[in-house]
Amino acid sequence: MPYQFSEQGLAIQDTVRRFMDDQVYPNEERYYAELAGLGPDGYPPVLDKLKAAALERGLWNLFLPHLSPDHPGTPLSNLDYAPVSEMLGKVAFASEVLNCAAPDTGNMEILNLYATPVVKERWLLPLLEGDIRSAFSMTEPDVASSDATNIGLTIERDGDHYVLNGRKWFSSGARSARCKVLIVMGKTDPGAPRHLQQSMIVVPKETPGVSLGLDPHVFGYVDRGGHPEVIYRDVRVPVDHLLGEEGGGFAISQARLGPGRIHHCMRSIGVAERALDLMVTRALERHTFGSSLAHKGLIQDWIAEARIEIDMAREYVLRTAHLMDTVGNKSAATEIAGIKVAVPNMALKVIDRAIQVHGAAGVTQFFPLAHMYAHMRTLRLADGPDEVHKMTIARREILKRHPGFRMNPSSNGAVSAARS
Repeated sequence: MPYQFSEQGLAIQDTVRRFMDDQVYPNEERYYAELAGLGPDGYPPVLDKLKAAALERGLWNLFLPHLSPDHPGTPLSNLDYAPVSEMLGKVAFASEVLNCAAPDTGNMEILNLYATPVVKERWLLPLLEGDIRSAFSMTEPDVASSDATNIGLTIERDGDHYVLNGRKWFSSGARSARCKVLIVMGKTDPGAPRHLQQSMIVVPKETPGVSLGLDPHVFGYVDRGGHPEVIYRDVRVPVDHLLGEEGGGFAISQARLGPGRIHHCMRSIGVAERALDLMVTRALERHTFGSSLAHKGLIQDWIAEARIEIDMAREYVLRTAHLMDTVGNKSAATEIAGIKVAVPNMALKVIDRAIQVHGAAGVTQFFPLAHMYAHMRTLRLADGPDEVHKMTIARREILKRHPGFRMNPSSNGAVSAARS
């Protein structure tokens, strides 16, 4: 392969592997037992124990390549971080233990790049230290938010404040008491060109006018912190809470979603690996018609297909991470879009086969497969639906042959015979 892990990356990967074996897996049952006693918005105390152990080993904020040396953490390149994130993806709460959980990762990235010093001091530092959580407030219930230019929440300047009015939802984690700050995208200038109408702003959750409404469940699951509707009524925020410049929200969202998408894909590789392990274990334990499931040709075919598909997807993710590190997120846009389509779909296939091998037990709460499936299916929508990513890839491929191509058919003109 044209890329290789650094010595630091290999060392941290080994440390994370041992940490998972020594600390995370042995406490998995305890985590879920404590959560069951606290309810979906609770904070299992075992997390503090695990976080302290992670900090002691220097396993903290590994995802943030641009991290200042003044802040806690050992940031890695995208390539070095990929195997780490894959390992964390095998256990639903493991990323939080290392302060590498979404949506905080993407929020910390853009706060680090675009926030004013005042906002960095007030909100970025406690996020980096793991003292609080955050939410990303972009998707709206009343518009097709896959086209971010549809967003209707208004952000209007009023003296030394901005005033927000509108509704969001799927602001994941916002219901948690540990969530203290939201990053909100809205329109500052409806009359500007479509991609310059939006801005992003930091809103403390306790600001007057911020309230929570509906709490959508995902395939019936009530996730920790929820995915609630957030209502903004005459919410006043100081002007220095704006991220970047007015009209820069769309560009910032793309800067945030690039790393966010590859992190999702890295973790999804780990989810698929966990599902394959569960499938093999179950196939060895269960017997039908005189032999174990592992002896059945069909099951062996499923296992082999899963191994091939996971390894192919991993190479695609590693190549994309390498490109992000070397040529930048914008130049790697096709690959980022490609993995965002390919990896969740691959993981869904592996999980589906694992469920089938488990029989009826596979769709119950007694195994993690049903919950894994729900999350992977949701990931085909989160951070942009498959169809939008495919449109991005197709457009870039068409532009290679027809540089004058535009998405609006009326502006394309005739394609010459030489191009047809």
